[in-house]
Amino acid sequence: MTFPPLMAALVLAATALSASAEDVVVYSARAEQLIKPLFDAYTRDTGVQIKFITGAEGPLMERLKAEGQNTPADMLLTVDAGNLWQASHQGLLRPIQSKALQDNVPAHLRDPGNEWFGLSVRARTIVYNTTMVKPSELSTYEDLADPKWKGRLCLRTAKKVYNQSLVAMMITEHGEPKTEAIVKGWVNNLATAPFADDNKAMEAVANRQCAVTVVNTYYYGRLMATQPKYPLAIFWPNQNLTSKDAGVHVNVSGAGVTRHAKNPAGAQKLIEWLSSDLAQNQFADNNLEYPVNPKVKPAATVAAWGSFQPNLINVKDAGSLQAQAVKLMDRVGYK
Repeated sequence: MTFPPLMAALVLAATALSASAEDVVVYSARAEQLIKPLFDAYTRDTGVQIKFITGAEGPLMERLKAEGQNTPADMLLTVDAGNLWQASHQGLLRPIQSKALQDNVPAHLRDPGNEWFGLSVRARTIVYNTTMVKPSELSTYEDLADPKWKGRLCLRTAKKVYNQSLVAMMITEHGEPKTEAIVKGWVNNLATAPFADDNKAMEAVANRQCAVTVVNTYYYGRLMATQPKYPLAIFWPNQNLTSKDAGVHVNVSGAGVTRHAKNPAGAQKLIEWLSSDLAQNQFADNNLEYPVNPKVKPAATVAAWGSFQPNLINVKDAGSLQAQAVKLMDRVGYK
């Protein structure tokens, strides 16, 4: 029998991922080197085998939709609350009731409907050139729209979900008109066209092409590990909590049980384990992220960046307002 190309690929994948009743099958948008050590540890602890495939979040979600009830996947693991919200919104996940997850994952870092749960935290913050900027000059994300930063700001492209989520959360905080004015100010202050990734933006700051940028903290950690002499430092914005500053923008990697999971109980147990004290350090440390579980301390490298007050607005808004944020950025010419 001959299958169309997409169906043939799905049939082959289903065969490769065939699992026993106790196995858990994971579709993961996180790289294999980040998750395999965790899955191996879970297997050692429980005897349960984890079968997984990795890929980009968009194709994985399209695959889940195409497979429908025939999917082998029990669990979806991905980055950014915007992607998790999209998976939930498209009906790809199911709600679960778990006291362990309620206890281990703060309310603003999980779906109010219990369809997905954050498992690690990343902060999107300001990085500046220490030879060009004094910390006293910095204050908030919003202040980067001030004309004093004209020709001194670098940003990553608006096409990446991380900046879309940041702008979506700002819409929640400020409303659309004020957020549009802020983002337009950013565009007016750009020293050059937006960069493809956070590393290139930081390299431009280090090389004095601009003075300041906004990046995810783990990119900073990775870059400084290889380029320790770069004159770069982190600044935690929006920390004047006696005013209306909401705190540092945070986002998550996280997971949910798929709607058509063959082993939903096993998938739930795996997510619970990943949120536990036992697994949290390894889950976060592998990518220089923060543990989602507040009882667990970050790695020494991460802790050395200093403490901050995070924005406590529920990260689901990064998804629910994402389309609105994309349109706003397009209107002001943020490409």
